[in-house]
Amino acid sequence: MELVCPAGTPSALRAAADAGADAIYCGFANETNARNFPGLNFSADELSEGVAHAHRKGAKVLVAINTFARAGDVGLWKHAVDDAAACGADAIIAADIAVLDHAAANHPGTRLHLSVQAAANTPEAIRFYAEAFGVKRVVLPRVLTVPEIAALNREIDVETEVFVFGGLCVMTEGRCALSSYATGKSPNLTGVCSPPDHVDYREDENGQLLARLGGYTIDRFESGQAAGYPTLCKGQFSARGQTGYLFEDPVSLNAFELLDDLAKAGVTALKIEGRQRGKAYIAGVVGAFRRALDSLESGGDAGPAIAALNAFSEGGRQTSGSYKKTWR
Repeated sequence: MELVCPAGTPSALRAAADAGADAIYCGFANETNARNFPGLNFSADELSEGVAHAHRKGAKVLVAINTFARAGDVGLWKHAVDDAAACGADAIIAADIAVLDHAAANHPGTRLHLSVQAAANTPEAIRFYAEAFGVKRVVLPRVLTVPEIAALNREIDVETEVFVFGGLCVMTEGRCALSSYATGKSPNLTGVCSPPDHVDYREDENGQLLARLGGYTIDRFESGQAAGYPTLCKGQFSARGQTGYLFEDPVSLNAFELLDDLAKAGVTALKIEGRQRGKAYIAGVVGAFRRALDSLESGGDAGPAIAALNAFSEGGRQTSGSYKKTWR
């Protein structure tokens, strides 16, 4: 199975390629990708250099142009597709039908992958994208069990890619309105979930640190306690006499123990989440997964590599997510 790794910066891309990624996904520094944060992403020149470095290392580069274009203003998204093709990208990851149509019509030699943002998890939906635009691979939403993935693969003729490590999304991707409720900005339209210019931290009268988003208190931490980033779906709230993580616990997905099952289910590619992460995280996680996968395939001991992944988990905790449907 192909190991697909994130890169939010040129240095992270080099780190991923050097650590053994089979493919690296990244995006341009604008609203066309779903990680549109200050200080992240690539210019066209940086992407060209990144593609050249990745190819020298034997890795592919997949460019995410996976937000939804504004009505009557598709030019930015079409320009991004043209730039990605000109830079030598091995595939474009898209969700918007207008973007897919432009890419298929004007760059038939560039592979198209269907972004998780399209939320396609039925044979009918996936076949539509394959027949209409020639999509070769679909990134599946993080809501399916392994048996559901196996059943899906039996009914479609395109490759499937699944997330195996990193952050979780409480929603079927492409359908989240929580961030836009609090900040007016949407991950699906403007590429930002919990935008940093809407984040602030302040201390209350009891000395607790309040983590706030869009003026709403999302979480609170005792003095000296590590404070998390205020993402709305991972905040603590009170309802019906109970206070806690009502939407989603702040834990990381780690599906390593299910890799053999995912392979038997027909999965083609394994995706690591984390384009907002630094190159040290990228190098550590990609390197650990590379060693673990190689050990698994050779019949060696993957234990040390798996243990190394614990250091990169959110809150030091991990889950198999929806693959086993034990995740709350």
